[in-house]
Amino acid sequence: MDLKLFDYTLPVQLIAQHPARPRDSSRLLVVQKNSVHRRFSDIVDYLLPGDVLVLNETKVAAAKLVGKKVSGSAAEVVLTKKINAVTYTCHVKTKNPHVGTEIKFKKGIGTIVGQQSIDEFVIRFEHTQVLQDAVLPTPPYIRRSVSKEEYQTVYSKKTGSLAAPTAGLHFTTRLLRAIRKKGVQIVFITLHVSYGTFKKIDSAIEKYRMDPEWFEISPLAAKIINERKGRLFVVGTTTLKALESSSHNRRIIPQKGESRLFIYPPFTFHSGADALITNFHLPQSTLLLLTCAFGGRRRVLDAYRAAVQKRYRFYSLGDAMLLYANK
Repeated sequence: MDLKLFDYTLPVQLIAQHPARPRDSSRLLVVQKNSVHRRFSDIVDYLLPGDVLVLNETKVAAAKLVGKKVSGSAAEVVLTKKINAVTYTCHVKTKNPHVGTEIKFKKGIGTIVGQQSIDEFVIRFEHTQVLQDAVLPTPPYIRRSVSKEEYQTVYSKKTGSLAAPTAGLHFTTRLLRAIRKKGVQIVFITLHVSYGTFKKIDSAIEKYRMDPEWFEISPLAAKIINERKGRLFVVGTTTLKALESSSHNRRIIPQKGESRLFIYPPFTFHSGADALITNFHLPQSTLLLLTCAFGGRRRVLDAYRAAVQKRYRFYSLGDAMLLYANK
């Protein structure tokens, strides 16, 4: 399958640099047989008693350090895996990083002591205080400093993600109360988003390999989903990926572990999800391919073109889509 089939044109000014305030005032494109333009707070109108809404309660970790090489070149380090108190596997963005490179941070020095791939290295820090200045990693297309409050969901709980589950950023505590009051059960699962969410597909789609992402679905969460009387609404591609990583014949299996699942058309979904709430994703990205697998490529890209025409705000801090399964 040609990756160019998942391309679209987006004016740069439609890339959101700020979240909507309040969160649930963002726009919502509802994609069924016909597209409808609403506000995100209207999501409650599409939920019925007996439905189940599944959310990813991962919390973004403070994992990015900004410094300079001893030579003076700018350097950005994202911590991806802890080896010990002062040693981490990291993605490094700087000029010519290699074993022996020293990077100066506010509170000390980090030294590259190993290399695992073209941009992944092992760094040993001078002491743990160096890590105290770590901030939230944010996508490269956001050109401003983003606060912790802006880039965490109101229900985030379990720290470990390198990116926010952005579909969940639209929910407020008030909206969640209104959803529960309507008789909808809200279920929380966890998937920690890896650095791979920022990567471009650099091979044929069928040969591309996803970075591992840790997930957990509790027995209680699986029970509520499996025994529901109504429909299954899934918030975010990360949540859908976790459910599909642990499902069979429309039943969810409680477990925890790592997922390398790469969902792209054609894909047979087993979780029983009826609708996906998601943001608008980058062209040719793994997240867009998943969305197209769920909703149908032509239908999704038609909706994207409509969103561009209506000046929706795109990507992590942008607007949302309620996409019903392509059945």
